[in-house]
Amino acid sequence: MTPPPPWRRMRHADGPALDPALDDTPLATVRDALARGRWAEVRALLAETGEDWDRRGHRLVVLGEGNASAVWAREWQLAEPDSPDAAALLACATVFQAVRGKETPDTARRHCLTAATLAPADPSPWLGLLILARRTGTDDERARAFDQVRARHREHHHAHHLMAACLAEHHEAHDDPLHEVYDFAAWAAEQAPADSPLAVLPVVAHAERYRVLARAGAAAGDPAASGHWTTRRARQVMKAAFDWWLEWGGEDHHHPRHKVDLNYLAHAKYHAGRLAEAATLITRIGPHVTHAPWSYPDRDPAAEFRAAADAALGPG
Repeated sequence: MTPPPPWRRMRHADGPALDPALDDTPLATVRDALARGRWAEVRALLAETGEDWDRRGHRLVVLGEGNASAVWAREWQLAEPDSPDAAALLACATVFQAVRGKETPDTARRHCLTAATLAPADPSPWLGLLILARRTGTDDERARAFDQVRARHREHHHAHHLMAACLAEHHEAHDDPLHEVYDFAAWAAEQAPADSPLAVLPVVAHAERYRVLARAGAAAGDPAASGHWTTRRARQVMKAAFDWWLEWGGEDHHHPRHKVDLNYLAHAKYHAGRLAEAATLITRIGPHVTHAPWSYPDRDPAAEFRAAADAALGPG
């Protein structure tokens, strides 16, 4: 579910990899500083982030994914044992260690609960628990973590995307138009304010369900050939989401969450044959078109998207 980020070269990689920092340049800079043990720069970044819970969650997740992040978070916590930010970073870092099998889920869970105690209004420790539960927990644990996130920030972008992905993985055998992931996405979109990016969540649900079906062999690996994007439900959710985008008055184009949603919508429009609308979204996203949420072993979606944009809107 990664939106279109800058490319960065990863050590020991065969080619460019998508940067989880997306277009958050301060985050990318601080992440590199943390890898060298400079946790004071993390402290300044999180203090500047304040109560922008979506951005805070995104930044903590990216910072916590580093291989050495838990080490430096512990050092920070030793220096400032009452810091909620240090506790939150340690919680996220330990979650990713547990996901990799390098720490126990119980230890990660304990750190998340400690961070939640130090900052009761912050949904980020519960987001960590949701990430952990998705990989190591039960449906009930995922639902509880999601409810705790939503109790603190009803529109939490990452949490809703994670729940859509989790629910989409239920019952892989066939494409049920009444599948629970569709109901969840429709409910969340209806509950959100009219100007919320969660209006695009039904498209995310449709994409996540396609991912699961394709992986299980129940849908064609090529979305354009699968028929998944030309059903009545697909047309309805894409029309509603695109209408929302046309009417949306927000101007926070620098927030990563908006590129997440526009990326899903652009892919959906493209594979439904709506090239002009897809190209419009692509130009809004910027020059980097991610391969996610779909990957093709023998195709370059970015090149295809740019070709579609040139054909529909003209070069440049």
